[in-house]
Amino acid sequence: MHYYRYSNAEVSCWYKYLLFSYNIVFWLAGVAFLAAGLWAWSEKGVLSDLTKVTGLHGLDPVLLVLVVGIVMFTLGFAGCVGALRENICLLKFFCGAIVFIFLLEVAVAVLAFLFQDWVRDRVKEFFENNIKSYRDDIDLQNLIDSLQKINHCCGAQGPDDWDFNIYFNCSSESKSREKCGVPFSCCIPDPAQKVVNTQCGYDIRKKSKSQWDDQIFVKGCILALEAWLPRNIYIVAGVFIAISLLQVSCFCYTTLKKIFKFADNRPAEGKSSNGNVELIV
Repeated sequence: MHYYRYSNAEVSCWYKYLLFSYNIVFWLAGVAFLAAGLWAWSEKGVLSDLTKVTGLHGLDPVLLVLVVGIVMFTLGFAGCVGALRENICLLKFFCGAIVFIFLLEVAVAVLAFLFQDWVRDRVKEFFENNIKSYRDDIDLQNLIDSLQKINHCCGAQGPDDWDFNIYFNCSSESKSREKCGVPFSCCIPDPAQKVVNTQCGYDIRKKSKSQWDDQIFVKGCILALEAWLPRNIYIVAGVFIAISLLQVSCFCYTTLKKIFKFADNRPAEGKSSNGNVELIV
């Protein structure tokens, strides 16, 4: 079996270290995500009992962090080693993965635009499932609280969505002190208060809805997010396009071009090429 060894570098020195520098940051970020996710699971006792992951009906934010960390770690490793070692297989894998992620993002964006009602229903269902698990996972609880405080919203479509949670449900069977209330993140903050009042939402839904406006946010988070997106569409689109073009155009196209730049000039088997090609048996 014969193969050729090319004495010239298939990837230029300048580009090789540019690609390496980019991916070492990507790889280190992946390591940080993985470390943070595993530490969080360790603190919650998930590592000793993995059934807790499937037992949670809502989203575990740590699982999302771990998935992102694994993807970043894998792509960063492939890019770093592929650039330094000029390994064509790793570089092909790196570029193929970046292109696949880019196409997946475009496909999701197009489908979300074409099927807005279906997406809205799925988001509503997803949010309601997480409301049910609000007290079951501290990370999910913090995520929902942050979402509600930042967007000045409460529940998926309004404060009454908190009836889905057994602790905030207004039913007569509930013995919870939080019965017929909302989380503190639904409360309109008082600038004069330096300490957060975590009981500000207690019994609020026992009052008439006309009294809610002065104490809690009445807009649902789905409506708040729908209102936020048009106001920031140019920023979102600009960031998406910039990152996509940077990844796909700069790295993938240039890498593939430099990898295969010798294809048209490959010498026939058994012939010399001014010392640039060595036939190995």
